[in-house]
Amino acid sequence: MSRGSTLLSTQIPDQRVTLIGNTASIATQTHGGRAKCLQRLVRLNLPVPRTVALSFDTVHALATGALPDIAKIFRFFDGDPLLCVRPSSMDPDWGGPGAILNIGMNDVRHMHLCQSLGKEAATALYLRFIQAYAVHVARLDPDIFDTLDETAPDVLADALTIYEDEAEEGFPQDRERQLSEVLRSMARAWEGTTARLLRQAKGAPVDAGLGLVVQAMALGLGTGECGSGVLQLVNSDTGLPQITGRYLSQSQGRDALQGGAKSVFLERDPRGPSLEELAPEAFADLKAHAALMRKKLRAEMQIEFTIENGNVHILDGVRVRRSSRAAVRIAVSLAQDGIITPQEAVMRVDPHALSELLHRQVAEDAPRDRIATGIAASPGAATGRIVFSAADAQASAARSEPCILVRRETTPEDVRGMHAAIGVLTERGGITSHAAVIGRGLGLPCVVGAADLRFNLSRKTLTTRDGRVFRDGDTITVDGTNGEVLAGSPATVEAALDDSFQTLMAWADAERDIGIRANADTPADAQTARNFAAQGIGLCRTEHMFFEADRLTVMREMIFAESSEDRRAALDLLLPMQRADFTELFRIMQGLPVCIRLFDPPLHEFLPADRAGQRDLAEALDLPVSDVTRRVETLGEYNPMLGMRGVRLGVTVPEIYDMQARAIFEATIDGSRDGDPVVPEIMIPLVSARREVELVKGRIDAVATAVRNERGRDFTYRLGVMVETPRACLRAEEIAQHAHFLSFGTNDLTQMTYGLSRDDAGRFMSDYVRQGVFAEDPFHVLDTEGVGELLRIGAERGRAGRPAVTLSVCGEHGGNPESIAFCRAAGIDYVSCSPFRVPVARLAAAQLAIRDKIG
Repeated sequence: MSRGSTLLSTQIPDQRVTLIGNTASIATQTHGGRAKCLQRLVRLNLPVPRTVALSFDTVHALATGALPDIAKIFRFFDGDPLLCVRPSSMDPDWGGPGAILNIGMNDVRHMHLCQSLGKEAATALYLRFIQAYAVHVARLDPDIFDTLDETAPDVLADALTIYEDEAEEGFPQDRERQLSEVLRSMARAWEGTTARLLRQAKGAPVDAGLGLVVQAMALGLGTGECGSGVLQLVNSDTGLPQITGRYLSQSQGRDALQGGAKSVFLERDPRGPSLEELAPEAFADLKAHAALMRKKLRAEMQIEFTIENGNVHILDGVRVRRSSRAAVRIAVSLAQDGIITPQEAVMRVDPHALSELLHRQVAEDAPRDRIATGIAASPGAATGRIVFSAADAQASAARSEPCILVRRETTPEDVRGMHAAIGVLTERGGITSHAAVIGRGLGLPCVVGAADLRFNLSRKTLTTRDGRVFRDGDTITVDGTNGEVLAGSPATVEAALDDSFQTLMAWADAERDIGIRANADTPADAQTARNFAAQGIGLCRTEHMFFEADRLTVMREMIFAESSEDRRAALDLLLPMQRADFTELFRIMQGLPVCIRLFDPPLHEFLPADRAGQRDLAEALDLPVSDVTRRVETLGEYNPMLGMRGVRLGVTVPEIYDMQARAIFEATIDGSRDGDPVVPEIMIPLVSARREVELVKGRIDAVATAVRNERGRDFTYRLGVMVETPRACLRAEEIAQHAHFLSFGTNDLTQMTYGLSRDDAGRFMSDYVRQGVFAEDPFHVLDTEGVGELLRIGAERGRAGRPAVTLSVCGEHGGNPESIAFCRAAGIDYVSCSPFRVPVARLAAAQLAIRDKIG
């Protein structure tokens, strides 16, 4: 309704306007969370001012011009109080229009209140309403009131004059018109395009409804002790018991939170005055009300209250805002106090939020000088000096200087530098790029695909879009949780794996019905996996063990060998190193399964691509540079991901797998000397045909027999296949007949199913998701329709060929809560993911099991 118009005669049914009482028909789905909470507080006999709720349908009709019976709304209230209107959406995080206070103030009411409250308080009430009405209802520019001197004796007359000049009409004096305009304005604000887009960005459905509550004002201004404030019983950042909040005398709403030095503490505090000293009885009542709300509403609540002449009024209650660590502690505390069950505590923590507990994070209130955004590839925050090579990262670590490794994209040769760095930043790549996968495995904060920055590796500079240049040695912060790159070193919050975390995870483990293993490539990874209670190692990528400097040279000698005998001679030097690696893995994971994937990458990855590196290699091998260059060119492939790698190397260069099998079996015997016997699982990568498995299995069995005879000790092992080609899924029935287990490598399976490079997908994937081509990045959340269909086929046919075959998923999807739901439904026995994602997977799996139990 436009300014100056009369009230519309169209009215909506009165039953959509409900006085909130014990038996009123109020529901979150029809009236919003605030209305339902207020009804619960009324049922607890808490001092809630009389409140009327308008349903979602009512508010929607308001936005189109249909009004409820405004006079009847006023008749619900005794004694003609001033009113306020607040929004009531289903989820408070969806936002909504701001509250409007003191509806009903006019010239006559101001005169009467001057006599009962005093002129200063009455004028403050009227002035607040004029300004709120002008800005939020009449849509006037808020700057028009900047010239007001609120201490001047004629400030009210000045405010009314300003309103009349700008609105071209006098300030409305009729309270019914005031309330009608406020309700209509708030309804239309909710229905507006901007508000709708903001809600959708927060996860709200397109048709999310808004309710409104009309409440009698408890003024907070007057002659006795009056004021307003907020109170809660826990610290929002830590979740520890602590009465927090503020109180401000002679104030309304949430003024206390913006009251600055005028606001006072709640409890007695040596830093300043407190509500406990000003109004001890009111403070005691508030604590009792909060404790009752915690018990009966089964949640930590923040109370918005007003004190009027020493009497407490509860205006609202909302769930306490909480950090991830506070969410865990609050849920556990409620369960330990018998208020909720352990199962409910498990359900109340978002699995995604656990990542914040496992890593250092940028403090929530820290200033952020954002220089670029990219893909949040591995969570956590790291601050260090920029370095542009793995060698520089290692040198920096040797000097005990934290560094951020910056690369266009990482390769296996950069793994040593990633171990030395405390964070990684790349120009290219997606959620399952090399940097992302290794970063998550190491618990290393990582941002990939930072296309906002211009990388110049030769000059060792990063240039931002606004022209700032960051050079080698400058300090930046990588926020892998939010996908941001920040200048300097903002304040951070340390990881928190306290008793509450351990208790919650123990409750989760008691509920889940799918196994959780970890992908671990080194003893350090294995120890992390063990610390996070992984049920074994589901994927050990052995090729990462070959990039240490002393091993890389031997590996290159093997690649340049001309005969099988020469290759064996070179690999014999690697054998004790591999055996030591596996022995340590087995000892760390004593009593738990360890699945070792045989060598997978193409051989060219171990050779230098640049001329300088080739010269160094020629010198190390005592060969002409031309021979080295020729060999590098010979091993080059148009599409290495689809070339000579995985089982194809095992069939054509079998000496590599022979050496690895021997190292595994000898480590099995060594690792079984103390404690439980080791039963290693050996996995053949990139299989697409039964005959590949037969050939490799025959050689591995022969090595096992030889080791048994040489050592005079028996052992058992399990042989399996990594299913990462579509053909392997389709032919799983015959492949499974030669395998104890099938492990679906969903990273490569997704890549091959889509014909899409996971390293390059980050360049356009956000556009695809935004335009609805893909619902989600398929490398981040498992594509259940396409890749998932292949996985189902592989699982069904694999079990048909071998009913007792073990099925698992060892791609990065194994740590994604949404993907775990699909894996459970598909009959997968366990999932395996990066060590730092193990707790996330454990909690997500438990929540899925609990949901199934409760229907």
